[in-house]
Formats: sequence, structure tokens, C-alpha cells
Amino acid sequence: MEIYPYAFEPIFKERIWGGRKLEQVFGKPLPPDAGIGESWELADLPHDKSRIANGPLTGMTLAEAIERHTTAITGTTDYKPPFPLLIKLLDATDTLSVQVHPDAEACRRMGKGDPKTECWYIVAAEPGSFIYKGLIKGTTRKTFAAAIADGTCAEYLNKVLVQPGECHFLPAGTPHAIGPGLVIAEVQQPSDTTYRVFDWNRVDPATGKGRPLHLAEALESIHFDAAGDDLSVRKLGRLVDSQAFRIDKGHQKTGCEILLTSGKMKVLVFVAGAGRIRNDRTVQVDFRKGHTVLLPAAFEGTAAFAEDTEYLVVEL
Repeated sequence: MEIYPYAFEPIFKERIWGGRKLEQVFGKPLPPDAGIGESWELADLPHDKSRIANGPLTGMTLAEAIERHTTAITGTTDYKPPFPLLIKLLDATDTLSVQVHPDAEACRRMGKGDPKTECWYIVAAEPGSFIYKGLIKGTTRKTFAAAIADGTCAEYLNKVLVQPGECHFLPAGTPHAIGPGLVIAEVQQPSDTTYRVFDWNRVDPATGKGRPLHLAEALESIHFDAAGDDLSVRKLGRLVDSQAFRIDKGHQKTGCEILLTSGKMKVLVFVAGAGRIRNDRTVQVDFRKGHTVLLPAAFEGTAAFAEDTEYLVVEL
């Protein structure tokens, strides 16, 4: 009875670019009078560990549950922590800093950090919303370093207008930034290693100072041979197929019911709609837009949809 679909308590992160849309769009119970930029939906980092919010294992961390039922949850006997995914919901009311995450080779060269490949699924977007994704073709390390120094680095970033339903893949080594007016579901490797390149000359109201930059590490991490306009954007079917994770998009109509088979652990990120997951042992888990649910490898059941529902299926 301890093997069932796990929902999780969100971990809210206040950010200078955050707002209240996670409450408006997803019904998240945000703390009052705070600009919340991130809701960590599934995490297993040293200082941020998701706790199960439903069923017999309520209050247990994901790590503790997997230690207790390793094979039944992960489908393997040689699982090595931490959990290999970090899933967030983001509310950007302002443009985020230009940043980059290293790949494994850059981490080895620098002797620090953890690699992070990620993707952004656009849940909601105000008219004219954009992201920066990669460099303009032909940008060299020398050119970009000079542009950082004189504050013109945005001129060398690939600016992309975005719409709801798009998934933008960002392999490690890609400089990027989220523009204002966006609500995003972010799937990534479990790393909080971020090297900030440029922060639009902002000042943190709490300190009166600008946030620190990490220019040497960023320049060492960026893939200057990969242009932003070569990176994929998808809306249907297989959204991401990388060594880090795979993502497929599902869409089910109201009243539809599908079979959930055992064999592989899956994470479902619901970006629209609502419904219920159950099995023949009376396990019942309700879900709605904004919920993230882990399906253990050993779980079998059905999912019924009370509304038209869109969701991301994340597998390793």
C-alpha cells in the first residue's frame, strides 16, 4: 500500500523577478506579500528535499521513500541518489539574468559545480513575450567577453518570441534568460549550479547592491560552437530526447480514461486540466493543473480526466 502515485509539497522561492502568477494560474498557496519566482515541485538537493503530500508516506522525503522502496519506485536495483530530476514552476514578471550552466566536462575542468541540462515548457505568455536562447551564430569567446565588459552582451544573444505550448530545449553550456510575462514549467538535471553573466544592472532591494556575476566560470562553460537558432523547439509528441531525460507531451479529452502500466518510473507534470489516478486497490490520487506526480515503476492503474488535460511525461 506504500507504492502509489506520489504528489509533493511545493517549495516556494522568493525572487526579485517573481510575482503572484503561480497562485493565479495554478492555485498555489503562496505566502502573503512575497514575490515568488519559483515553486520547486520535485527536488532532491542537499538543502531542498521534496516531501510527499499524500497517502501513507505523507511527510516522508522523496529520498527516504526511495531508500525504503528502491526497486519498486525506480525500477532498478542500482539506483544512486540524488534523484536525477529537478522540476520547477516559474513566474517571471521581469527579465531574469543572463546565465549559463556547465556540462560535465566544464565541471571537471574547473573542479567544481554540477552539470545541468534543462528545458522550458511555456505554460502562459503575455503578448510579445520572449526568451534569450543561445548565442547568435558566429559569436566568439573574445567577442562575447568584450560585450560583457561593455554591457552589450544582449546584442549577441538569440532572442526568440514564444507562445504557450512550446518546449525549448537548453543543453548545458547554452547562455539563456527568461523574459517578462512568462509562466514556465522547467525540467532539469538536479543541479543549482548557475553562472550569472549579466543582470541588467539591477539592484537587490534587500542589500542595495547588484547580485554577483561569475564571468570566468561562465566563459569556461559556454559552448561557443553551438548557435541558439540551431536549438529545437517543439509543441507535440516527443519534446526532448537527451541523455539527461526524455519528455513526451500527452493530451487527453474530458471523460477519457487511459491505462497506466508498470515497468518504468515516470513523472507527470500537469500543465492543464484535472482528473484522478486510481488502481484496483482503491488507491486514489486527484490531480489538477500545476501538480507534479511521480508514478513508481511498480504501480499499475488508470487515469481518468475530468477536464481536457495536457501533461508532460518525463522519463530517464
